[in-house]
Formats: sequence, C-alpha cells, structure tokens
Amino acid sequence: MSELAFKARELDAGDELAGVRARFVLDEAVYLDGNSLGALPAGVPGRVEDVVRRQWGELRIRSWEESGWWTAPERIGDRIAPLVGAAAGQIVVGDSTSVNVFKALVGAVRLARLADGRGDGGGRGDGRGGGGGHGDGGDGGDRGGRDEIVVDATTFPTDGYIAGSAARMTGCTLRPVTPAEIPGALGDRTAAVLLNHVDYRTGRLHDLPGLTAAVHAAGAIAVWDLCHSAGALPVGLDEHGVDLAVGCTYKYLNGGPGSPAYLYVRGELQDRFDSPLPGWNSHADPFGMRPDYTPAAGAPRGRVGTPDILSMLALEAALEVWDGVSIESVRTKSLALTDFFLECVAEYVPAGRVESLTPVPHGERGSQVALRCADAGQVMERLIRQGVVGDFRHPDVLRFGFTPLYVGFADVERAAGVLAGVLRGGGA
Repeated sequence: MSELAFKARELDAGDELAGVRARFVLDEAVYLDGNSLGALPAGVPGRVEDVVRRQWGELRIRSWEESGWWTAPERIGDRIAPLVGAAAGQIVVGDSTSVNVFKALVGAVRLARLADGRGDGGGRGDGRGGGGGHGDGGDGGDRGGRDEIVVDATTFPTDGYIAGSAARMTGCTLRPVTPAEIPGALGDRTAAVLLNHVDYRTGRLHDLPGLTAAVHAAGAIAVWDLCHSAGALPVGLDEHGVDLAVGCTYKYLNGGPGSPAYLYVRGELQDRFDSPLPGWNSHADPFGMRPDYTPAAGAPRGRVGTPDILSMLALEAALEVWDGVSIESVRTKSLALTDFFLECVAEYVPAGRVESLTPVPHGERGSQVALRCADAGQVMERLIRQGVVGDFRHPDVLRFGFTPLYVGFADVERAAGVLAGVLRGGGA
C-alpha cells in the first residue's frame, strides 16, 4: 500500500460524514461529477412511487390539499434555506435556473429604480438594443439614472444570454466585467449586478461578502447565482445582505436531472419585488381568477405557474439526506478532499502533464478541481471507461467535483492514480 493510500484510509476512518454515503445509490465507480448531476439519494425512488401511485393515482386532485402539493414550493424552499444561510420565508422553489435568473435580474433593475425614486418609467419596448446597447423604451423610460446591468464576464453562458435579454427588456446597457474588476466598475448608472459564487470552469470561489458590499455601495442590487456553491459550502445570504439569489438543485443538492431551481428574495425587499413573470400562482388570490394582478405577499410572489410536482417532491425526498448534517462540516470535508486530490495529483501524475486552474487558498476554492490538459476530452473518456467519472469542458479542462456527502478519501486517491495511469498512456 502506498503512503497516500494509507493516508486515505486514515482520513476515511476519521471522517464524521462517512456514514452519510449509505444514504445514496452508488456503485464501484468513483463519481466526481456531482457538480453536474448529484448521485441518487436512496429514499427518492420510494417517495416518487408514492407520489405517482397514491397521491396522483388514488387521491388525484385532492392531493393539492391533502398531500401538500400547493405549499410545496415554499415548504421545500424553507428546507433549502439553512443550506444557503437564509431564514424561512425567503425562498420559493420552481422553474429552471434560467427562468429564475430572468425574474431576479429584471426584478433587481426595478428595485434599483424604485430606490432612486424613478420607478420603471412606463411601457414595454421591442428590445432592439441587443446585448450591448439600449433597448427601445423598455422599463427604463427616458433611459437616464440606473440604466446598466453588470454581468460576470466569466459566467455560465445562459446567465449571459438571460442578462442580455433582461437588458433589452429594461432599456439597459449590458456590461460584462470580471469579478475582480467589479468594485472599480460600478457607478451611479449601475442598476443590477449578476455574479456567480463559484466559477463553473475553474472552481474559483468569489468574494460574496465583499462584492455584495461593493454593489450596495454603488446603490445597485446584487444577484448571485449559487449553482456551484449551494450544498457544498456556507453561503450566508442573510448574513451578508444579499438581495436576490438563484440556484439549481440537481448538483450538490442531489435533486435529480432537471429538478426545479429556486429564487431567494431578501425579506425586506419582498413587498417591492416586481417579477417580470406574474402568473396565477403568484397572485394574492390565485383562485379568484381576477383579470387584474395583485402579487402575493412574501416568497410566493416569485411563483409563476403550476408547480412541477413530480420533480419537486423528488427533490424534497432528496433533501432528507441532509438530516443531521451541517453545511460547515461539509465545507471542512470538501476542503480536505480537494487538498488531498491536489496532493495525490502532484505525487502521481507525470510532471508538466496537467496544470491546476483551481486556486490553492481555501478562501478562493469551491468544491471542485479543474485541471488543464491538452487532450482533456480523450483523457476524460478513458477515465470514465476505467471507473472514474468527471467531466470535460471545452477546450482543455478536466473537471472533478467533490460531493462530501458521498465521496471519500480512498475515492480521491484512486481517481488520482487512474488519472496518472491514463496520462502515462495506460488503459483503453
């Protein structure tokens, strides 16, 4: 047994989260792709069967009340809240991440203009402004004041696409800026800033407290995308005064493919949050079927249409794996796992064959390690064939996501060893 394999055994023996692994359906593969799709929690299949056979099959429409379908978006939101540092009543679950980014970003522009005493300025334009210019008379009215949306230039592509559409709709200019440049790039024209907590390519953790403070100092609204941090590390939405946040649930929250996303609206902003997608589910009297729209109070005003009950209740069952688990203990193990992986890579992998893109300092690292490798696509294919599952990002990045609830230190040592063998030319 190698020295690092022995170290892995010792670390696993002292792992307080080791028992949580049994709450998942796993096989012999080393699964390091939970930053794309989390593993299946063992309790989900039975819960989904009950939802389909009994709640839908037997109770049918009665389940909206008797099985709690109607209140699921807020109930499950309250279950997610402690994992992102939020008090109850501020998160609603539903729709996709993209839809929630759109709601949050347009809502943020409207909040910023209200704070300036400008309001929205009137009717809708046709949005010919494009990603880098002004829209034609959208929510911005005379286009003065807060007429700029700043977006993370390194963001996941969809966030950028949505930000461009939101800019056209609100008569704003879209300005891509790297997170490091944010403090010096904001001004009295900035309405909203959309940032990623963790960079999806490199695993870099951005300074949520500091950047949020910088956005507020400029009088703008901070919107955070938590897709690669929720369930992997403490977020502190309430503590750091974040205005709006969105996130998916199929990565570190293990909700399943396409599981619904969530929207966080800070409590003191809820009575002013004006969603660009008002639907009957967010009406103060949804069954009144009134032609005029009156938004519901609190988190439900972030709802739109009928909830996607099957996937939502699968998510609720998946979140039970968090019973008795603190996000702080998850963060401690995450850092230990990624430290150990980098140590094993440095020991096993031929010198100069890969380059780590993931920051070494703990305060700058999420829960993944990204390695630059010239033939990354082919390397990942061979890794997967040998039972180590990560993923590849164009053009040359190997991504390995570490989900502390079910990844152990022996997994990490094995993955690094297999990677080294592949890079030396071994394996199919």
